[in-house]
Amino acid sequence: MLSAESAVLVRATLPAVGGALDEITTRFYSTMFRERPELLDGMFNRGNQASGAQRRALAGSIAAFAGALLADPETRPDVLLDRIAHKHAAVGVTDDQYTIVHKYLFAAIAEVLGEAATPDVVAAWDEVYWLMAGALIVRETRLYQKAGTEPGGSWRPWRVVERREETPDTVSFLLRPADGAAAPKALPGQYVSVRMTMPDGVRQLRQYSLSGVPGSEARRITVKRVREAGAPEGEMSNLLHATVVAGDELTCSAPFGEVVLEESDRPVVLVSAGIGTTPLMSMLEHLCATGATRPVLALHADRSPVDHPLRDDLRRCVDSLPHARALVWYERPDAVRAPGARTGLMDLGGVDIPSDASVYLCGPLPFMRAVRGQLLRAGVSARNIHYEVFGPDLWLAGGDS
Repeated sequence: MLSAESAVLVRATLPAVGGALDEITTRFYSTMFRERPELLDGMFNRGNQASGAQRRALAGSIAAFAGALLADPETRPDVLLDRIAHKHAAVGVTDDQYTIVHKYLFAAIAEVLGEAATPDVVAAWDEVYWLMAGALIVRETRLYQKAGTEPGGSWRPWRVVERREETPDTVSFLLRPADGAAAPKALPGQYVSVRMTMPDGVRQLRQYSLSGVPGSEARRITVKRVREAGAPEGEMSNLLHATVVAGDELTCSAPFGEVVLEESDRPVVLVSAGIGTTPLMSMLEHLCATGATRPVLALHADRSPVDHPLRDDLRRCVDSLPHARALVWYERPDAVRAPGARTGLMDLGGVDIPSDASVYLCGPLPFMRAVRGQLLRAGVSARNIHYEVFGPDLWLAGGDS
């Protein structure tokens, strides 16, 4: 609960603090990594640091949490906190690191705000920070306990038993525990962190959705090589593509992620674009493996059949389920030759979407925003639309849930 005195000060200073958060978080990360470089080794994604995505997500999350406290001091924004907690558990965040972050974050606040950062104002925002940190620590502790691991200690070696080329830029790795112990429990839609040492000796980690049957001992991840014009190449994805083959070992975390398939008899709609198909394929593989009889509609958009990862697996699963169907859209004009394919961007006009369906979205943010709008106009309730974002959750941080 945010105290009444602090609420008054936070409300009065939120516009100024919110407007300066980008500069505050820039200084925060710069100083912290300069003085504590070990945090960048195996903890923070330096690609997201370079692009500014992590900085903007942190700023948006702080502002969103403060705004939620002001709207109702006795509640917590559970969707925001749960998503952050799962991301933190996946990279091994520990309680003591909140103290480190506090030190550098509040030093940055004092530097940027100057005389406006009075002791009373700093104390009010300190209360906001520790309310958020405390809520996250509780959630992360429960996640570690559920995963059967100590905080920060969910890493295990996994052996690559198969490498499968899916598209020119996408490859799947089938993994089994290298230590012979049982695979940790996973839910359809969850992801794991993969940790590797880069050529310069710095350890980096990335999250990859499980794309196969989550209940099996063998786990599959499907990785798209990031090579976009005008943007830095993805160092982890390119290293995986270039060097990892069957017989190699990868260091992976326990599975985490709060966007998981709801177990019910309600219709389910899986909507994806590009590599966003991976967590939804895990859901579809689970439905297939369990012989689900609920209505299933799989919708996917891509550039062409050649670029569509796990296309054969999609068809196999849909064909094996009694009440499932799939629709695909391909942007390239020549792709209409693919059986059953539609051309252009995904357009749900004329598609029968059950209004009571549980809908799961994954893909680029512009795609998800556009499709979510179409779903709402089709009568699907916002509370039934769930989404997964790869990387820092800028959508949620921006206040759209």
